[in-house]
Amino acid sequence: MIKADQRPLYLQVIDRIKQDIENKVYQEGQKLPSEFDLSKQLGISRATLREALRLLEEEGVVIRRHGVGTFVHTKPLFSAGIEELHSVTEMIAQADMEPGTIFLSSAIKEATEEDKKRFNPIETDKILEIERVRTANQVPIVYCLDKIPHELVQDFSIHEIKSFFSFLDESGQGISYAVTYIEPLGYHEKVSEILECDPETSLLLLKQIHYNEQDEPLLYSLNYFRADKFKFHVLRKRIKA
Repeated sequence: MIKADQRPLYLQVIDRIKQDIENKVYQEGQKLPSEFDLSKQLGISRATLREALRLLEEEGVVIRRHGVGTFVHTKPLFSAGIEELHSVTEMIAQADMEPGTIFLSSAIKEATEEDKKRFNPIETDKILEIERVRTANQVPIVYCLDKIPHELVQDFSIHEIKSFFSFLDESGQGISYAVTYIEPLGYHEKVSEILECDPETSLLLLKQIHYNEQDEPLLYSLNYFRADKFKFHVLRKRIKA
């Protein structure tokens, strides 16, 4: 059936595997047949199959695990434009899932010189540092490490704060924008285990400083997103000289 097509064989194989995935012949996360079995089923060489799988992996359709096999890649549950500023709670709720929080630790620490520089012009001697895991339908998906000047939260119980965005809005210190740095990460010894990631699952680290309308920094966040659950995109406009 494949060879009746006049296109290069590896392109036909790509379309066939995509079609099988779309038709639920292979489910998300399911292991594909071995190269020997799959090439035999399709009537092609293993070299042709490997080229097709290589390109499918580049597209994010499959993921190959060395010494284990090839699996159908799980589609991200959450997709958002990085130019849109939403809290993790809002992102989970927008996907019609139940947001949850697991508190791991909290501590009030002396502000370091780096902290004082980061939150300038706000003068702060102490920093509240909170370590949490955010869940969607009770599945851990984001590890969060947040730092905020203690003066902003000293009158509140830490466990009352489900979303810093909502908390700051209600306290009259709403977040207006954030400066974000994105770093792709591989397996992280601590975070990957907390998020119950497979060794092959990568992470996306978003380092963010959040500001109010007066350009005052209110919150510094390190958010580690499971890359198999989240996909971010950005709208880039061309500026002509």
